[in-house]
Amino acid sequence: MKVVVLAATGQVGRTVLSELISRGHEVTAVARNPDKLPRSIHSVRDDLSSADRIAEIIAGADAVVSAFGPPKDDARFFSDVSYTDQLAHVTERAIAAVRKASVARLIMAGGCGSLWFSPGVTVLDSGHWPEKLIPIATSHIKAFAALRASDISWTYFSPPMRIDPGVRTGKFRLGGDDLLVDEQGKSWVSFEDYAVALVDELEQPAHERARFTVGY
Repeated sequence: MKVVVLAATGQVGRTVLSELISRGHEVTAVARNPDKLPRSIHSVRDDLSSADRIAEIIAGADAVVSAFGPPKDDARFFSDVSYTDQLAHVTERAIAAVRKASVARLIMAGGCGSLWFSPGVTVLDSGHWPEKLIPIATSHIKAFAALRASDISWTYFSPPMRIDPGVRTGKFRLGGDDLLVDEQGKSWVSFEDYAVALVDELEQPAHERARFTVGY
């Protein structure tokens, strides 16, 4: 399968890239600074600012994975929705590019805030979401809405409340719109298992034009 990974140098992008390559997929990594990637990986330098340019890059691909997130090294990430909203804007451009290039599928590495924490209460509104992460959660909700309003084949993949570097176990649970919590009350997954679940979905689609989530 030919897969293009947008924003391939972030934590999610790098881990998904590694999982795709380990399974023998033909991958193109798109990054603002592809020098951070191994030279053995086919890469393209781009900042995702143009839908037309993204369409050129993804032409001929079977699927696109968007792992874009606003850089966290900018203090505005934790305080300014107008800064984190670049996530929603990139998503809108990715949607337009997928449509223009007639790519069969877009999978977005999404956010947790819009999952249901309890009946009628989202994670974002539950009181358990960190205040400093409210801007990015708000922008993810806008990106999710843009996907749902689109006419392309999309999948939005929400992580649990915590996602950390860890171990690839291949053992996890999948869910739909409800937050997954383990027996100890933790909602978490490793980046490595998140990538396994995402590539599983690419290979065996089960959530087209839908959202799903993962957790232990």
